Amino acid sequence: MMKGKTVILADGQFPAHNIPLDYLRNAGHIICCDGAVKSLIDFGIEPFAIVGDCDSITEEISLKYSDRIFRIDEQETNDLTKSVRWCVARGLSDIVILGATGKREDHTIGNISLLVEYAKIANVMMVTDTGYIYPALSSRKFNSFPGQQVSIFSINNDTEITASGLKYPLVKRKPGNWWEATLNEAISTSFSLTFKGGPLIVYLKFFET
Repeated sequence: MMKGKTVILADGQFPAHNIPLDYLRNAGHIICCDGAVKSLIDFGIEPFAIVGDCDSITEEISLKYSDRIFRIDEQETNDLTKSVRWCVARGLSDIVILGATGKREDHTIGNISLLVEYAKIANVMMVTDTGYIYPALSSRKFNSFPGQQVSIFSINNDTEITASGLKYPLVKRKPGNWWEATLNEAISTSFSLTFKGGPLIVYLKFFET
């Protein structure tokens, strides 16, 4: 757990697992997509800022937090993207995204895919109730532990992936579908992905006792 990170809380399923909840409790700043603010307040924490088109907040919240509401009306992006851009514009570029999954599968898939866009402007990851989701724009190493479940998703079919430190080898593999590099397992305290041709999304499951 790293204290002081900027947390963006999206309007998906509010976290229940202690790991994402600890990110909330230890955040340097919490930025709420407007639909998520009530859940955060009910949890007992106030937002640093509320960002979005503000079509989902009550009049009571609008009045109480009028000093920290940033309304962005354009509809070409979703509230999560607006929040990420708002943070980066203010120098808050070390970001953990919570509450971006659950409720609706189309929102979940869309939000996860956007990680590769956010990675171009920020150090960003997503934390769910089951694990971490990282974007990878270039070859890199991941800290892990033996037995950790790992899934790799290729955004482009032309991406060639070689993995070391995983139970099931990937050698210059070009996954033709999202499932093809999933359900792998770390065999050490780290693993490395070497790839070219496009970005990846990498899921690491929490350790469960």
